[in-house]
Amino acid sequence: MSQGFKVGFGHDVHQLVAGRPLIIGGISIEHPKGAFGHSDADVLMHAIIDALLGAAGLGDIGTHFPDNDPQYKDADSQKLLIKVVKLIEESDYTVGNIDSTVVLQQPKINTYIPQIRKQISKIIGIPEADISVKAKTSEHLGFIGREEGVAAYAIVLLQSK
Repeated sequence: MSQGFKVGFGHDVHQLVAGRPLIIGGISIEHPKGAFGHSDADVLMHAIIDALLGAAGLGDIGTHFPDNDPQYKDADSQKLLIKVVKLIEESDYTVGNIDSTVVLQQPKINTYIPQIRKQISKIIGIPEADISVKAKTSEHLGFIGREEGVAAYAIVLLQSK
């Protein structure tokens, strides 16, 4: 077992389409478009999962939950995060903190951030104070600015037990 700290970075992006729910950080967001993907396409959960797996040297989300595997069709990303947290704990690490950013032109999600932090805290088992979720736009630039997609970035700190 490695001692000390490990840092991981995660990124995810999903197309926005009509007829799908928009779920960010485990919370359903009111909007006429939702994220398209094999699972529930929770862009923030996916970025956090990739950051955790990367920090632990365990690959990425596609390695553990392939998008061509029918068992993950419409999967709840919160359940995927629960599985990843167990892998982290089995590697003798705990999550120290998470810093994340969601990039989305519309809708504005600032009012949802307290709920999102609470939900992530509940799943990972760390205080809400150790979870940062920021919301940004892309200033009407690119696919996000045209309201065609959403992206998220996350960085995590793992601490050895």
